[in-house]
Amino acid sequence: MTSNFINSTNKWPLEGVKVLDLGQIYNGPYAGFLLAHAGADVVKVEPLSGEILRERGGGEVPLSFAMLNTNKRGITINLKESKGKELLLKLAGEADVFLENFAPGAMDRLGLGLDLFLKTNPRLIYASGSGYGLTGPKKDNLAMDLTVQAVGGIMSINGPEKGPPMKAGAAICDFVGGVHLYAGIVTALYEREVTGVGGLVEVAMQEAIYPALTSNIASLHRNKWKQPARRGNKHPTKGSAPYNVYAASDGHIAIICVKNDHWVSLLKLLKREDLISDQRFETQALRAVNEDMIDELVENWTKTKTKYEAANLLKKNKIPAAPVRNLEEVTRDEHMHERGMLRYVNHPIMGEVVLPTSPIRHHRSSKRELKLEPRLGQHTSEVLSEWLKLSEEAIAELRGLDAIH
Repeated sequence: MTSNFINSTNKWPLEGVKVLDLGQIYNGPYAGFLLAHAGADVVKVEPLSGEILRERGGGEVPLSFAMLNTNKRGITINLKESKGKELLLKLAGEADVFLENFAPGAMDRLGLGLDLFLKTNPRLIYASGSGYGLTGPKKDNLAMDLTVQAVGGIMSINGPEKGPPMKAGAAICDFVGGVHLYAGIVTALYEREVTGVGGLVEVAMQEAIYPALTSNIASLHRNKWKQPARRGNKHPTKGSAPYNVYAASDGHIAIICVKNDHWVSLLKLLKREDLISDQRFETQALRAVNEDMIDELVENWTKTKTKYEAANLLKKNKIPAAPVRNLEEVTRDEHMHERGMLRYVNHPIMGEVVLPTSPIRHHRSSKRELKLEPRLGQHTSEVLSEWLKLSEEAIAELRGLDAIH
């Protein structure tokens, strides 16, 4: 087993790194996705019935599954059978990274604990993603993105000023956790180059999301640890105005003035130069105190424009702003398509779809082919032959024992 860190022309940084990806839903699979798009040989390991995300969406292949599993190979292993467990350990003996985001203790209950993997392969990086970590009094609490948003404080600051706490629309805890897990894996691979040994790296989603609360925690501190009110789209600490989402004739537009120059440019655009010297709006702090007046002033202008008309005028005058786009608009974003982040793909089952690549760019590497998500067990024979040198007869025997498909 070798691990080659190559970063020359036409090579990818993680070429030569072998990854067993037992991730499920979003958290683990996204870490595996980032590894695959950095050049690693990521083999997605699924039970014979398939990973649970395959069941979502009502179609034969949910788009979410396709989005998270490009550039991976796929195999099936029955971990309820002894031969399946033996097979997984043999593959781990050839791997650089073993990735999973099961509930803490799940692998131990299968008789496949951490110590066994590291005994089999002392150079293995065992990467675990979970809701609350592998230790501590809350480690066994059930964790989904929704529940981590609730207990992690995200909901307490999200939503309108009057109304219940609200979750963020995106699965931010799953994906922020997945990004941190990827970072932990790459860091551990670098450490192994120095020490020669692997080990455990873990990320708890609750801990990964906490730094995103920085400005809100700062507000809590200034407020003598009294929970700040939810602010909807306004500045979370009432420290800036304009800072909001404003109605346009056909939707909404987000506008923020960070510097005094932005504010002056906005007043000129609104033809309200008379307010430039108004003492109520002299500083950022004073504008925040008078945010309701400013919001009314701004929205009286934005309502007379479409969201794109307003955005173009604001851009021309160097005022930070952006139209609030729906998901179809974002998916068809010309900028991200031009950069290669999004690609139109003719999927054999779903027809034309848009699939993402990795947002991490390696400028010394060649453009990478986007390979569709693996069919269930598509590469089982290929991987077992390549990684373990198993013969066709040996693979057929494993199939006969229901250890694999």
